[in-house]
Amino acid sequence: MPHPVHIAVTGLGLITPAGHDADAVWSAMCAGRGLAQKDPELVGLPVDIACRVEDFEPVAAHGRRLARRTDRFSHLALSAARQAVVDAKLDPDTWSPTRIGVVLGTASNSLETYLEGFALLGQERPTLVSPLSLPRSLPSAAAAEIAIDLGVRGPNFSVSSACASGATALAVARDLIAAGACDIVLAGGAESARDRMTVTCLTQVRALSRRTDAPRLASRPFDTDRDGFVLSEGAAVLVLEHPDHALRRGAHIRARLRGYGSSCDAHHPVAPHPEGAGAEQALRAALHNAGLAPRDIGHVNAHGTSSHAGDAAEAQALLRVFDGTPPPVTAPKSVLGHPLGAAGAVEAALTVLTLEQQLVPPTANLLRQDPGRELDVVTGRPRPVPVDAALSNSFGFGGQNTVLVFTTP
Repeated sequence: MPHPVHIAVTGLGLITPAGHDADAVWSAMCAGRGLAQKDPELVGLPVDIACRVEDFEPVAAHGRRLARRTDRFSHLALSAARQAVVDAKLDPDTWSPTRIGVVLGTASNSLETYLEGFALLGQERPTLVSPLSLPRSLPSAAAAEIAIDLGVRGPNFSVSSACASGATALAVARDLIAAGACDIVLAGGAESARDRMTVTCLTQVRALSRRTDAPRLASRPFDTDRDGFVLSEGAAVLVLEHPDHALRRGAHIRARLRGYGSSCDAHHPVAPHPEGAGAEQALRAALHNAGLAPRDIGHVNAHGTSSHAGDAAEAQALLRVFDGTPPPVTAPKSVLGHPLGAAGAVEAALTVLTLEQQLVPPTANLLRQDPGRELDVVTGRPRPVPVDAALSNSFGFGGQNTVLVFTTP
């Protein structure tokens, strides 16, 4: 077995449709009720439901000037990053800014501003396109804005591996710290893709649930009656810190990022490998990297999008890795919907909270699982579970897979 570097998680920030901070999000997750609803921005489309971050005012949160120059995914990322820094009790007046990095995952460009620009171009009015359209919409914009806001000057970049982007960002951040490039990395993901073009494209590839007459029941991971995912938005940022650095400053360690595994199905641009071969490879690689065996894992935070093929592939992979008896599973997208590139980071934060609380939140809307692929999915109410190590799964279009391993401090 390898000798992994157990990176400390010393802070986290969350903003999702379930709430604007970790406490609110955790409370809603434990309630176990879907949050999808009709979205006024999607009126007239075949799929007009989503999970939205409600009552979030960018101007109030960030000031008029910053709110104007950034798109919504950056607004959310900045809020999560500020929360994480406060939670970690980091003081910008005393830290070493060149030793602090930012790695953020996002699945796509922000189309919010591009759509406005495209409309003007279609009207042959190019001079009215805002000069901010490009810089505010780049995938790297959120990571750059976090660095500008906090004054940190270490490595700074974005990663994109479809719906595994947020988890991949945490894996890359772990390696930066383990390699000695940083003492601290603010890592996570942010996405707000509730625009009409993204929804239309996902509808055309039949990825979204058509259960528009019952939005709160639409996202149903691992249920036999699932018919696609519900689009969401949100951001999560974790403060990852070298354990020696955390010890020197007397930081409270919430959990440890012990290892990860990544793979590619190399199978199809949208569909997963039908037997979950790539997911299984990532799961086994994560365990090996962490120096753990399947019997050491007490919980799995599933990718569980509510798609027919994706959930079936993940279930098969878990059953093989755990010899038919995986530990208790939860699927947060049943409550939060699917925030695409932010999903892996949001669910990593939830996995940290599960380890802290020794409590697995329930999966909403699950009535009956696929015969022969049954997992021990927690439903109805939170389940107390003694857990020292947990997996957080993230799988994306193109067969891009990342699995994170978290342990108690």
